[in-house]
Amino acid sequence: MEAELVDLLSTRQGHFQLESGHHGNLWLDLDLLFRQPKRLLPFARDLARRLSTYRVEAVVGPRIGGALVAEMVAAELGLRAFSSERVEETGSERLYSARYRVPDVFHDHVRGKAVAIVDDAINAGSATRATFAALTSLGARPVVVGALLMLGTAASPFLQENSLPVERIAFLGNELWEPADCPMCAAGVPLNTPPAAG
Repeated sequence: MEAELVDLLSTRQGHFQLESGHHGNLWLDLDLLFRQPKRLLPFARDLARRLSTYRVEAVVGPRIGGALVAEMVAAELGLRAFSSERVEETGSERLYSARYRVPDVFHDHVRGKAVAIVDDAINAGSATRATFAALTSLGARPVVVGALLMLGTAASPFLQENSLPVERIAFLGNELWEPADCPMCAAGVPLNTPPAAG
């Protein structure tokens, strides 16, 4: 099943700055995954099966891709799906400076609940970290993280520190660098502009 999911991905090599602030050499056009939801359904079902052992009461995914996967997983589990949304911040050069919030209308539905945080792909884990912070500030209890795809191990320390087991369908090795340590920056390779979703 892992190879089948990887075959659906559209990848691009280059020099990219990610939401976390890290630099990397791989870009995935994840929006393409959702153009044919029927093709994703078997993977969402498998992820739901894996998450079912954690007795979660709600599924939350960061918008946009994570929220779409959360809806598919929640439907399989007979649970409600909710989303977190990115709060725009400008001018920060720190790693993991992105913030997410849970919309007000969802607060009472997640407060006190055992929650699965679900995303389409987790690389450095910026959206996962920020969604975790938003949920715990509301009194929700994230107990597991699920993803269709894990890229590398950059998110692992945060997940381990917060006792968050991870269920994923596929894994791709990947390297990330802090901007000061980026070999492509050192070689004078300019940053690529990520392709627009189309």
